[in-house]
Amino acid sequence: MDWRNADYYPYLIQAGRVGGILLIAFLTTLVLNRLIRGVWLFFVRALQDRDGRRDRELEKQATTIAGILRKTATVVVYAFALVMMLKELGFDVAPLIAGAGVLGLAVGFGAQNLVRDVIAGFFIILENQIRVGDIAVINDTPGKVEEINLRTTVLRDIEGTVHVFPNGSIAKLANRTQEFSYFVFNLNLSYVDDPEVAVRILKEVCAEVSAEDPYKEEVMEPLEVLGVDQLADTFVLIKARIKTHPGKQWDVGREVNKRLRRRFLEAGMEFPVRRPGKMELGGSTLSKEQFRQLVLEALAEDRSRGV
Repeated sequence: MDWRNADYYPYLIQAGRVGGILLIAFLTTLVLNRLIRGVWLFFVRALQDRDGRRDRELEKQATTIAGILRKTATVVVYAFALVMMLKELGFDVAPLIAGAGVLGLAVGFGAQNLVRDVIAGFFIILENQIRVGDIAVINDTPGKVEEINLRTTVLRDIEGTVHVFPNGSIAKLANRTQEFSYFVFNLNLSYVDDPEVAVRILKEVCAEVSAEDPYKEEVMEPLEVLGVDQLADTFVLIKARIKTHPGKQWDVGREVNKRLRRRFLEAGMEFPVRRPGKMELGGSTLSKEQFRQLVLEALAEDRSRGV
């Protein structure tokens, strides 16, 4: 018996063609994804300078765009594969495509939020507002950007919780790791301590940290002292900042703070502890009036010495 004359032979041929289309679609997406990844890796390696360091900003942007291109390529290839399979199964795809166009138009009018999200996502990517790997604050929620899609942005906070934001609903966006970052020091000093001594110690500690591995690779500029920012009831606020590579400000700042505490204690400097109407100084609790009298006496002593 010639199996090619069997009744099921045409169905076998049809099933083989459908399977071939699926296989070609799978291989095509695989090749395209590998090609996009290869171009991305080539682009990243080309950004390395002579010291082997990379332009991190362009690397983040390339990672974001590569991810979106891979997803888009997969959707387009399988959409074409679906149309070809329907045609192979005997469906008239011409009215189907026309109907899909009309349906898409109707969905576009009905799903305005979806269209808004896609358009907003397109401009987020086009304007390079955030990239995969950035530390950002979206609608008052801080975290690390894990995915940027045309419709949604995925953020993971410090506790590991994943937040998914439709791009059209993003009303407030702050990128903390674009091009460079600052760590801001807010020093609350007692009125009896000399701000110049505190600033000198802070500069010394920042210089030490900036000269050591691995922090010397992360600090971009020396410490910038902004000065006495506030004269509060129980403390003097000194503000300063140090410029680092994006996302490295916390590593540098924490190390400086750790050493700064020890250096201040060695210098005998006091840190005010705020309480309602009282403050603690040198282990003694002072009322606001007692503290005020202490400050006046210290100032009078400075004037008598001609300081």
